[in-house]
Amino acid sequence: MNQRKIRLIQTEQKSQDRLTEKPSLSFHADENGAENQLINVYDDLAYQEIIGFGGAITEASAVTAAKLGKANRDEIIKAYFDAEEGIGYTLCRTHINSCDFSLGNYSYVEKEDPTLESFDISRDKLTLIPYIQQAASTAGDDFLLYASPWSPPAWMKTNGEMNNGGKLKPEYREAWARYYVKFIEAYEAEGLPIWGLTVQNEAKAVQRWDSCIYTAEEERDFVRDHLGPALEAADLARVRLMVWDHNKERVYDRAKVAFEDAEASKYVWGIGFHWYSGDHFEALSAVHDRFPNKGLVFTEGCHEGGVQIGSWKSGERYAHDIIGNLNNWMSAWTDWNIVLDEQGGPNHVGNYCDAPIIADTKSDSLTFQSSYYYIGHFSKYIRPGAVRVASTKYTDKLETIAFKNVDGSIAVVVLNRTDEDVPYILRNRDELAESVSPAHSIQTLLF
Repeated sequence: MNQRKIRLIQTEQKSQDRLTEKPSLSFHADENGAENQLINVYDDLAYQEIIGFGGAITEASAVTAAKLGKANRDEIIKAYFDAEEGIGYTLCRTHINSCDFSLGNYSYVEKEDPTLESFDISRDKLTLIPYIQQAASTAGDDFLLYASPWSPPAWMKTNGEMNNGGKLKPEYREAWARYYVKFIEAYEAEGLPIWGLTVQNEAKAVQRWDSCIYTAEEERDFVRDHLGPALEAADLARVRLMVWDHNKERVYDRAKVAFEDAEASKYVWGIGFHWYSGDHFEALSAVHDRFPNKGLVFTEGCHEGGVQIGSWKSGERYAHDIIGNLNNWMSAWTDWNIVLDEQGGPNHVGNYCDAPIIADTKSDSLTFQSSYYYIGHFSKYIRPGAVRVASTKYTDKLETIAFKNVDGSIAVVVLNRTDEDVPYILRNRDELAESVSPAHSIQTLLF
């Protein structure tokens, strides 16, 4: 009987390993019934199916890329969305109207016009849509695009501006619902099918940038009475609608309000969440246990406070969060901006952040951060349609996740955020393979 081989892909702080293929491992029979140092993988016990991994293409990302030469502009897309030469992204988020990572506030209907006859996406056609189209072409048939509004047009809001919170005026709920429909139709006319929508980015946060506040009940009622019926009337019920799109500490509370109302719930496919209030992984399982038919999607996360070139902790934070979310029923994951400039922008209110790829627009060069490689250990090897399978580990010094891909291959990710090398023995189907997880490393094992 031939020994099963295990491919080992590794990224490690103290070496030059960056998604580097190491010498393969081999399984051998568990003749003595090993008990210690085990990572067990039980591929006969299945959980959720993966939709995909991806990132956001914002106006900031597209404008930054446009300032580069063609080679680097193309390299960014290839690095993310090419399954062979990149890390295999298939999911993309973008914004409806402006967000903070736009060059300024803008909407598709600038002056008061409840008929929406003046609806115009021409600004998006300058750089944003072409860059999304390039990503879609590179990713191929698995590409999925979803969109989120940060704010309605200023004239629809109680505070008369797109920034600083405010609420949607009651008299414009119907027009705002039709606005989403107009957006979908306009983008699909550009060859970009819309897979999903979130109702509102960060519905609880009054931000100094584009923002709009909904209580859980207001969001539920808007979906039930306006947005859901508008999508249905336009034959767009296929679009996956997600509520909340904010942090995990209240994901269960918001899910209850939206999903316990049968009339609202019938329009809502799932719930989106961010990471800015902490781990709260168990909150995702609480939502799944109470509402097992609803999707759980990570819609945004980034490192705030500008560019942090060389930070290793950023990659580790990403991997820790992805593993925790996946082990608690997350089915899709989306990073924030795929690329930002040397300042961590552009951002029209100076809310600069980090990104996995930083572009120096002055020298036309790219820096790949640790986060790029850490994300790639998941996105490149856990493919759309993969199903999470059961796994256990002997120590909390390691964080692990296991998936079975559509082709039958198993992908196991092992994360070590400690300062010491940690030995382990991979165990599957009564066979063993010994290995070591180096300090501050991440490995993907494929067999």
